[in-house]
Amino acid sequence: MTLYIIGAGPGDPDLITVKGLKHLKEADVVLYADSLVNEELIAKAKPSAEILKTAGMHLEEMVDIMADRIRKGKKVVRIHTGDPAVYGAIMEQMALLKKQEINVEIVPGVSSVFAAAAAAQAELTIPDLTQTVILTRAEGRTPVPEFEKLSDLAKHHCTIALFLSATLTKKLVKELTDAGWSKDTPVVVVYKASWPDQKIVRSTLERLDEDMRANGIRKQAMILAGWALDEKVHEQNYRSKLYDKTFTHGFRRGVEA
Repeated sequence: MTLYIIGAGPGDPDLITVKGLKHLKEADVVLYADSLVNEELIAKAKPSAEILKTAGMHLEEMVDIMADRIRKGKKVVRIHTGDPAVYGAIMEQMALLKKQEINVEIVPGVSSVFAAAAAAQAELTIPDLTQTVILTRAEGRTPVPEFEKLSDLAKHHCTIALFLSATLTKKLVKELTDAGWSKDTPVVVVYKASWPDQKIVRSTLERLDEDMRANGIRKQAMILAGWALDEKVHEQNYRSKLYDKTFTHGFRRGVEA
């Protein structure tokens, strides 16, 4: 007995994986977060499939429904937005399913952080500038662990991708500033990455809160911050070794400069 947890991707129905779409089309029962997953994707399920929206369900209710249908011999898929491994709340589902002796197979998806980077035409890791990306969120009603305060993480001065933080911009600006980030640090906010109504707002740490309010962005936004987001970074001489003609690797011998 197996439940399939599938990453739907960030919004564009074409960004689901081939494997994820295969499971969706084969499913007898489809449960999905209707507040986040594109209805066009769910429409790809077979006509006879039972479609269940989960935005109004609590954890135990949802798990009991999945377990019931699986025991009846049905193929059940649970569709998550983005990639289930990042803020997907899948561990709590798997823990309860395990108690009911139901296995889980996870099919990864395209995270909104990468859809946002694509929309911004940004490389988040620039040679000699930053080679690290931190995926995190500002602390709101749900606390973060003691050693994961944003002001501490930001001391690395690498690229930071902030999930679930659109209503906490004043707080995150303060924490990044406290960590020594300059007020002109580039920030890109992507609202509903890959959806038809996607919006890209290019800002700086100093203007971030004002720009987000001016654009009415209060949810479903990915905030990317750091100098890798500078629109002029391509004009600077940051180059990888991968394509350097003087660099030798296993597939190419470099030439002398």
